[in-house]
Amino acid sequence: MADVQEIVRVADTDIDGTKRIVDAIQDIKGIGDTVANAVEGNLEFDPETRIGSLEEDELERIEEVIKDPEEAGIPRWARNRRKDRETGENKHVIGADLDLVKEFDIRRYKETGTYRGKRHEMGLPVRGQQTQGSFRGGEKIGVERERVQEEAEETTEEEE
Repeated sequence: MADVQEIVRVADTDIDGTKRIVDAIQDIKGIGDTVANAVEGNLEFDPETRIGSLEEDELERIEEVIKDPEEAGIPRWARNRRKDRETGENKHVIGADLDLVKEFDIRRYKETGTYRGKRHEMGLPVRGQQTQGSFRGGEKIGVERERVQEEAEETTEEEE
């Protein structure tokens, strides 16, 4: 492992070069295990190969497959943006673009007044989770450690 790079840059993300290819690709925001396995299978790498030991052209091939999964033959159902609302295309969004798309979706929910939008506005769970035991906001109930210690110090000073 002497010729393995410590950090590799793929799709604008720094990745640990000592990880296997599938595990390393999953560190990119928006890529899960299904897409990572499809990318590795498409490029026919050895499963035990470390991503830091790949050449520059191989890393570029990985990035091309990630950026254009349709051309690489990754199935439509494996993408994270099927039938995009604006374009109608099947896309796979990664990195900062994914954050931006999610923010626009949430903003659209709020503007249209949907149930999901109202839940987002109130800061409550959106996907049907139970709320009796958790998701409660406001002040915490309990003893504050600093206040108790200060009171204990005051009582010891008064006794002396």
